[in-house]
This record gives sequence, C-alpha cells and structure tokens, in this order.
Amino acid sequence: MIKPRTETPDLSINLLNGTQWTLSEQQPEHFTLVVVYRGKHCPVCKKYLETIQEHLDDFKSKGVNVVAISSDSKERANASYTDWDIADVPLGYDFPIEEARSWGLYISKGIKDEPEQFIEPAIFLIRPDRTLYASSIQTMPFARPKIVDLLKSIDFVIDKDYPARGEA
Repeated sequence: MIKPRTETPDLSINLLNGTQWTLSEQQPEHFTLVVVYRGKHCPVCKKYLETIQEHLDDFKSKGVNVVAISSDSKERANASYTDWDIADVPLGYDFPIEEARSWGLYISKGIKDEPEQFIEPAIFLIRPDRTLYASSIQTMPFARPKIVDLLKSIDFVIDKDYPARGEA
C-alpha cells in the first residue's frame, strides 16, 4: 500500500490518442487524478467515467489533471471510448497487472463476459511532486467516491491547505 505523503511509483501508459502518458511528466497546478477502472465489461465504470467526462472542465479549473486507465487491451479500451460518452477523458490501456499490484490494487479473475484477469477500481489524488495525497481502492465496482463530492473535497483541500492524512 502506498501511504499518503510518500512518493508514488512512476507510471507510464499508452493513451488511445497515440501518446504516452507519464506521471512524472505531469505538471498540474494542484493534483493529478489517476482513475483506475475495471474495463469495458463494467457498466458501473461506464457511468463513473461518463460522470468524469461531465466534470472534466471542473477538474481542469481546479488545477487537476485527470487520466483513466485499465488493464484492457487497446481494442477493448477503444471500444469503451467509442461506446461510452468519454470523448475528452484521456484513456490509458494495457496497465500491467504486476504494476497494479505495486500500487496496492486488487486483481480479480473474470467471470461470465469479463476478461480472464483485470484490475479492480481505484482513484489516486497525487500532488505535483508525485506524493500521494489521497486514495480510494476498491475490491469491486461499488462504493467509489462520487465525483461531485470529490470536486467539493478538492475545493476544501486547496482553500484550507488541508494536509494529507492517514500516514500512520
């Protein structure tokens, strides 16, 4: 588990737009928000990422860079991009399972129409110096922080210069 106020591992991932996104190259005013989603098979992820799309300008106005990543193949990620209303959300694919483990993420074996193995959802709010401010790591698609609540919390954190908590 990555503790608050400690440096996160660096992360480089291919985006569907043909570029490579690297955490250490991000220069947000306040935070980078890394959203890990389960993949194309997940209707809860679809809704979550579509809500991020609705509020992407709000994140940008608060000085927060956003990226969404999964272990889906490029083809499956492209299908998500095409079928979901997430046209402006930077979408990364092929996040390696072993690298996900180094972030403390849960891995599931697929059932029914799911991939053989995939990463369960999480969010990481990371400061410009790559230290973890906050995270929410799930074992299944439910109980994620609501995007509107997250935006309000970011306002509070910035306004009050509220420190990262939970380092013990």
